[in-house]
Amino acid sequence: MAKKKLENLSFEESLNELDTIVQNLEQGDIDLEESMALFERGLTLSKLSQNKLQAAEQKVKILLEKEGQQQLQDFDLSANIPSSGDLS
Repeated sequence: MAKKKLENLSFEESLNELDTIVQNLEQGDIDLEESMALFERGLTLSKLSQNKLQAAEQKVKILLEKEGQQQLQDFDLSANIPSSGDLS
């Protein structure tokens, strides 16, 4: 299967391919040249994915500002995790 150009991949496609690359590299049954090519593609995928996330965050900020909210609030993960005393 021919690989799409990196800039044409959706965010989800990028993550899926990055996951596949990591799995292939972790198995260790490919030669050095192929490993290096996969590693390089993985780094590029990672950078492009980060850029897409930053662009999405910027778009959300702009939309919130239009609605009168000044800034994003940090997500408090601990507020959604029950304490050990709450587990039954």
